[in-house]
Amino acid sequence: MAYSPDSRIAPHFLRSDEGGVVSPNERHLLHLLWRHPGLARSEVTAHTDLAQQSVYRIIDRLAERGIVAKGSPKPGLGSGQPSPMLRLNPSHAYSVGVSVNADVIDICIMNFAGNVLAESSVPLRERSMTESLELIVAKIKEQQQRHDLAEDSFFGIGFAIAGFHVGGTRFNASLPLHEWSLIELGPMLADFLAKPVWVLNGGQAGAVAESMFGAGRFIKHFAYISFNYGLGGGLISDGELLAGGNGNAAGFTQMYPEEEVPHRPALQSLLEQLNRNGVDVPSITYMRKNFDPKWRGVSEWLDDVTPAYNRLVNAIWAVFDPQAIVFGGQVPPGLAQLLSARTDIFGRPRYGVSRPVPKLIISEISNDAAAMGAAVTPFKSTYY
Repeated sequence: MAYSPDSRIAPHFLRSDEGGVVSPNERHLLHLLWRHPGLARSEVTAHTDLAQQSVYRIIDRLAERGIVAKGSPKPGLGSGQPSPMLRLNPSHAYSVGVSVNADVIDICIMNFAGNVLAESSVPLRERSMTESLELIVAKIKEQQQRHDLAEDSFFGIGFAIAGFHVGGTRFNASLPLHEWSLIELGPMLADFLAKPVWVLNGGQAGAVAESMFGAGRFIKHFAYISFNYGLGGGLISDGELLAGGNGNAAGFTQMYPEEEVPHRPALQSLLEQLNRNGVDVPSITYMRKNFDPKWRGVSEWLDDVTPAYNRLVNAIWAVFDPQAIVFGGQVPPGLAQLLSARTDIFGRPRYGVSRPVPKLIISEISNDAAAMGAAVTPFKSTYY
């Protein structure tokens, strides 16, 4: 029987009558409140096809379950009965996001309203998978105690790994993550962590975070390039993740033949280039925090990867036609700026009119985006 995290959700989160966490109509209203926090109850009907009586009944039911919080009346709505402002109730539940990269595991604890409560990390180098998982459990318990988070409110875990999907909850990751590769991560992690676990690709998790917390608040169609040890990303179409037929949409490395893979804009090759030039940069995490464009080897790396980078940008533009391309993952913002400055759009005007080109945006998410995207995935998959 295929693994499903939904079957492992604690009973007290489920509806007592029909099962599941929320109904389709409830989910629609919760998504609306995610996008428009502080919306007055009387304003909700205008955003739905439901009658006002149905909207009020659904909101009351969600409030009784502690999913929606009613606030003070919203001013300026005219005469009549005051209409309370509505928000997702942050204390309803919390989730944990885990992002496994080549050198570090990032952990993010997030409440139901999308607020980051705590962050921590576990260095991955020379640690087995079991040792790493035990440290993850210890970090979660430490943050639970520090922030007085009740176990009953712990909804689930989103788990992102830097690798491509091969079926079920199996992923094929880079060499540093060989022990994590080609195994059913979902049931193994759910048993080890004693919570339902949603598993996804790291680049797509970063795109989810960008959609929920970053550029996606203003842009519905964008491509997310995740610069990590390797190169991946995600596609957001009409505000939703476009996973593809096999779950690997935006697996950008696959567009390069084998001989060109070392010349794609992946941070592994920059790390190696810096070390060859005598610059002591021990990890990509260190690089992101301490990047200096004057480091010996940066200019040479940019010269080497620029042709492959421009083919990537133009392929995204030609095939997906996004409104924007977001530079994310573990890329230092300063390095993203240098790459952006080298962009060459191949399209040329016809009859003096050019095809619209995507805006290049450097992600402003300062946290680990994949861990944030992983943390919100349990809620996005079930509630909103």
